[in-house]
Amino acid sequence: MKNRVVITGLGVVSPNGTGIPKFTEAIRKGKSGIRFYQELADLNFGCQIGGKPEISIEKLEEYFTSLELKDLNASGIKYGVIAGIDAWKDANLPLNQEISDPDSGIIFGTGILGVDKFREAILKIDAGNVRRLGSTSVIQTMASGISAFLNSKLGCGNQVTTNSSACVTGTEAVLMGFERIKNGQAKRMLVGSCGDSGPYVWGGFDALRILPRKYNDDPEKASRPMSASPTGFVPGSGAGALILESLESAQKRNATIYAEILGGCVNSGGQRNGGSMTASNNQAVQQCIREAVQISEISLGEIDAINGHLTATGNDPIEIANWKTGLGLERENFPYINSLKGMTGHCLSAAGSIECVASILQLKEGFLFGNLNCEDLNPEIIKLIPTEKIPQKTINFSPRIIAKASFGFGDVNACVIFKKWGI
Repeated sequence: MKNRVVITGLGVVSPNGTGIPKFTEAIRKGKSGIRFYQELADLNFGCQIGGKPEISIEKLEEYFTSLELKDLNASGIKYGVIAGIDAWKDANLPLNQEISDPDSGIIFGTGILGVDKFREAILKIDAGNVRRLGSTSVIQTMASGISAFLNSKLGCGNQVTTNSSACVTGTEAVLMGFERIKNGQAKRMLVGSCGDSGPYVWGGFDALRILPRKYNDDPEKASRPMSASPTGFVPGSGAGALILESLESAQKRNATIYAEILGGCVNSGGQRNGGSMTASNNQAVQQCIREAVQISEISLGEIDAINGHLTATGNDPIEIANWKTGLGLERENFPYINSLKGMTGHCLSAAGSIECVASILQLKEGFLFGNLNCEDLNPEIIKLIPTEKIPQKTINFSPRIIAKASFGFGDVNACVIFKKWGI
């Protein structure tokens, strides 16, 4: 018999709020975390705005020793450790235990990690100063640096690894941890993802001219999911973290349960049939959605709300069409849908995990956050679903089941189904 899997802890570092209380308040109020950065203007970026978490030195000192903070310039590690430790504490699990716990593991993903450290290393090596790289350059630049850093503080003895699947990374990590617990290979898993911030991560996207350039003087209006006037996604960063646990373990610990994971699906379109390095194979997206529902053993009509990928580009109507086809629903039966990216921008490898946290909070607290900057709804989307299913302000609606999906570069997809606990 397969284990049921529940969520017992959450942590988040987001452009619009760090920590669950501040983040919850931000998404309820529709608070944007997108800002102008003079550094990007000085470097001649076309898009001079982004979503970057604001973390004070005092906040960092709560999670890192002074020795750890010395020369620590991998922002993704900072974000990931804060979110991961917060989730661990939220689940009332012990920190700094003396003996490793074989029942607990970590799957914490990233896309690009330690870019600023790489830059520092390149400059020092080119100047012949290799001996001045310091002792942390390896841990900051290897992809698994985030899971290794977290485990140094947690002492997990089960699988400890890092996954990387572009914008799908965070949602994929959730499903990887879910499968491990469901199959009895672990009792609990810290899952999530993080991503570096700044010009050396965002520059490639600016060079591709897929970021908005018209909103440098009005950054909060720039990210426009489902709008008729999208001008590209706003780059963001941060981290989201979840503690997944077998229901038996959670109940034995008398843990607070946020929600249950019913199932999900990860697949790829193979970069065929319209899929490419940067575009999705629509048939594969639809199949991912359909299989996630089938694996979760719910009917297509049981989904109350969707937290979409919806990046504020011209592809948003295509995603809506894929949801509609994948769920096999008529226009009038389509569930509510929202996108966090109007408030945070596209947090890249951190997007899926931050958005999973937002989805779970909506279930736990009984609300749906509104979609920013889509007063001019895309007419192609209006043809597909009713406008009232795209709330522009937070609504008092208590969803029972939420579907969360992510779609990423390389034609990869992931969809997870969350259920409110206790009903």
